Amino acid sequence: MNFSAFGLTAAAVPSAVPARRAAATAAQLVAVCRDIAKRGGRLVALWLTDERDREAGYCLRVVLEDAEGLVLLEHTMPEGEVQYPDLAPIFPAASRMQRAAFDLVGVPSDADDQRPWTWMASWPIDQFPLRRDFVAQDKWQPGEEEYPFVKVAGDGVHEIAVGPVHAGTIEPGHFRFQVVGEKVLRLEERLGWAHKGIEKRFESMALVEGARLAGRVSGDSTVAYAWAYAQALESIAGVDVPPRARWLRALLLERERIANHLGDLGHLGNDAGFAFGLAQFSRLREDVLRTNLAACGHRLLMDTIVPGGVAHDISAEHRERMAQECAVLAREVQTLRAIYDEHAGVQDRFRNCGRVTPDLARALGLTGLAGRASGQAFDLRCDFPAAPYDTLAVRKATAADGDVAARVAVRFDEIAESLRLLRGLADGMPDGEVQAAVGNAPVLRAGLGYVEGWRGPVLIALTSGPSNSIRRCHAHDPSRQNWPVLEHAIIDNIVPDFPLINKSFNLSYSGQDL
Repeated sequence: MNFSAFGLTAAAVPSAVPARRAAATAAQLVAVCRDIAKRGGRLVALWLTDERDREAGYCLRVVLEDAEGLVLLEHTMPEGEVQYPDLAPIFPAASRMQRAAFDLVGVPSDADDQRPWTWMASWPIDQFPLRRDFVAQDKWQPGEEEYPFVKVAGDGVHEIAVGPVHAGTIEPGHFRFQVVGEKVLRLEERLGWAHKGIEKRFESMALVEGARLAGRVSGDSTVAYAWAYAQALESIAGVDVPPRARWLRALLLERERIANHLGDLGHLGNDAGFAFGLAQFSRLREDVLRTNLAACGHRLLMDTIVPGGVAHDISAEHRERMAQECAVLAREVQTLRAIYDEHAGVQDRFRNCGRVTPDLARALGLTGLAGRASGQAFDLRCDFPAAPYDTLAVRKATAADGDVAARVAVRFDEIAESLRLLRGLADGMPDGEVQAAVGNAPVLRAGLGYVEGWRGPVLIALTSGPSNSIRRCHAHDPSRQNWPVLEHAIIDNIVPDFPLINKSFNLSYSGQDL
């Protein structure tokens, strides 16, 4: 885009994806956001930083994506001028991001909805953990909070409360259904129960140490987060990652994608009353995880990606085992797909259930796997391919129906494509070292890491501090965009369909409760 049209001067941002950075006034911020939205661009992330120790007040940072790459807009507010424009009318997903930013830094937008999002009465409401002068306590006095859910009134309307603790071994989240009979009129979510203070913890860590924490933001996406963090730090420190390490990173990312899709397909079958699917896909996923453990020392591949490369090489023996596994998976997944497609009971539950039309998906900013199932054909491995994806010709898996069946079909297609990519990665992997040294990082340098995880694009925005410390690290999960869309997907469906619709998105609680 032409920044000069908005009176802005752009500068490059260290990033694996082409990125530009510009300081913006409130009016310029809104104008650029509107322009990018009009041209089909998307909101990636929004957060606040406390810059008062640098006599720079507070800074709102907004990352957008357009056809040219990423755009980082920085809107600085003097300490006495603590409000910024509401971006939710342009990008609806901004609403909860703005509310969470207030809970942590204490600077509000001018939006009408000022309800807490991250704050759960677990610290004083007039304390803001990500301010520089915040003093942590071992234990706060418990507060009291009554969250004002939106209610629907009318004859025959009643409310069903679900959670935050659930019957299954899943993360906590509270859901309020407004229903007539079993038909859902409205759903409102209340998340934040898994808040762990991750962004505050980053501030006490060295840059290299932060990689381990990044890989634990959302455990099922540990490879994607660790790679995004590594990208950000390597961009800041000017690290040239060895080619073999890049290929190994891609191999690990595709194995993470396959394992999660296998698990989801099994649970989706189970939620449709087809326990056979759960048994078979669980068996296949377990085989993948055992191979991960043998080859990398961890079933979920934690701590395998480190700044500068990967923690260790994968032996020829284990690469051969992975190649044999690909052949078995391709055959068995194809057989199971045919069973799912031909099973009348499964298809009756999947089709026309939890539909998100392409127009609605576009308006709400649905992203990642769920977005591709609703006609939003964005995949960083294709759109902005980092090495080695730039040599692999990744094929996007898309659908347009936007229902549970479409999200299932995209998972099947992505497994097939990931298996193809794994074979290409094994055959074409170059020789050489697998890790480069990470030297000293310049102070107050910002870098972005952006990786297409199995759920969608993962962003790490990292700023270095003195002596190779972390000044600020913001981790962004695609679930932040997609949780609000789930509220729309359930409308006009029945309450018993919610577990199936919810699982078809399979969003992260932990990834957005930072």
